[in-house]
Amino acid sequence: MSEERQTHEAEENLIEEKMPFQEASEGDLFAHYELVATGGQRLLRVDKFLSNLLPFVTRSRLKKASDAGAISVNGKAVKISYKVKPHDKVQLMLPYPPPPEIEAEEIPLDIRYEDEDVIVINKAANVVCHPAIGHRHHTLIQGIMWHQGVRGSIRDLAVDSVVRPGLVHRLDKDTTGILVVAKNEFALSNLSQQFFNRTTSRTYYAVVWGDVTEDKGTIVGHIGRSTRDRKLFRVYEDGTYGKHAVTHYEVLERFGVATLVQLKLETGRTHQIRVHMKYLGHTLFGDVFYGGDKVLAGPPTRKYKQFAQNCLKLMPRQALHAKSLAFDHPTKNERLTFESDLPEDMEALIAKLRHWAEYVG
Repeated sequence: MSEERQTHEAEENLIEEKMPFQEASEGDLFAHYELVATGGQRLLRVDKFLSNLLPFVTRSRLKKASDAGAISVNGKAVKISYKVKPHDKVQLMLPYPPPPEIEAEEIPLDIRYEDEDVIVINKAANVVCHPAIGHRHHTLIQGIMWHQGVRGSIRDLAVDSVVRPGLVHRLDKDTTGILVVAKNEFALSNLSQQFFNRTTSRTYYAVVWGDVTEDKGTIVGHIGRSTRDRKLFRVYEDGTYGKHAVTHYEVLERFGVATLVQLKLETGRTHQIRVHMKYLGHTLFGDVFYGGDKVLAGPPTRKYKQFAQNCLKLMPRQALHAKSLAFDHPTKNERLTFESDLPEDMEALIAKLRHWAEYVG
């Protein structure tokens, strides 16, 4: 078995064990390890210290993580030669590269920016970001592998190949908009650190059912899997389960029966916007998973119900679009910002709702 495969399997086993110093975020796309040196710790290079405790992580990966600023001691990024002292708190951000068996596939990509480190995509609806159970083919990451010249799987690449595309965040299958993908392991570590430290900026547009009461606000609530349906997530108000999540929202336009809102993520939990807006009482329009594919607001008249059903046929998915994304380039020391227009179906939905609001107004 190859070293890369052994490393991947060891990491997967660690996830299953749920070791106490691990915390995953952004849909479990990377792991955060936190280790505290004992009082009797002798001076030891940080790479040796980490490899002793995390034997499945190679020294070369630790070097790349350090170069990317993904190893810190007591809250400050350190070089690989740093000597760990007693009571030092050592943190390591370790992103997961794609498993070696993933096969490249040719799929259409709307590329908004690309260089040797990153590729920024305007993702279409009905595209899964990463292969998973039930979605083994035609995913975004497989399309990017093909775009990078991979013919076959990651396993077929040379050990020293720089082609290692990796996700640092993701969009749900039916969510459209801007997404950045790292093209090599250094960029992957650097961007993962940015998302974990919340130094990126993400803005979403959504159409939600009902008239949102406040012009702007913040939703705070732990998000975890539902105990009734493992495919769904929910808010746990007491904070005893799930992960801390924060979403800021602002009303952009009101249609009476629905509202166009702008949302900014402070954290990156799976289904965060969809779950938080449902918790607020304003489920995303068309969201099949969370009940938004039913008529949830409006007068009980036959004419309105027919209008609402026509809107749902026009938008048979959640009306959610990743409008903008800003991050620091991994190597160029500059802030990059990208925006994309709303997709045609969402624009058509808004126009239809606007016309209704004018008609009844």
